[in-house]
Amino acid sequence: MRVQESITAKLEAALKPAHIEVINESHRHAVPTGSESHFKVVVVSDAFEGQPRVRRHQQVNAVLAEEFEAGLHALSMETLTAAEWTARGGQTLESPPCMGGGKTDG
Repeated sequence: MRVQESITAKLEAALKPAHIEVINESHRHAVPTGSESHFKVVVVSDAFEGQPRVRRHQQVNAVLAEEFEAGLHALSMETLTAAEWTARGGQTLESPPCMGGGKTDG
């Protein structure tokens, strides 16, 4: 199973999201073509109700512990309740450009 599929399946099972996006942003970083090492997740779930942002991120990190152990390098997160998602107009924030070194292809 590809990393993106694994992330999606695990977050869906654990958090029962009303909305989920799992975006492979590896191509925006200094990694070989085809890498699955940098992801952004947008998760809208009732499981986040009443939780501060740091606790929400801890929940996601715990669900994806195996992926981190297997080489997932970076994970950007938007963890929202349904009300927060609606207030935002159902829009995902644009990721900033990578400030790391030059892109490699090998």
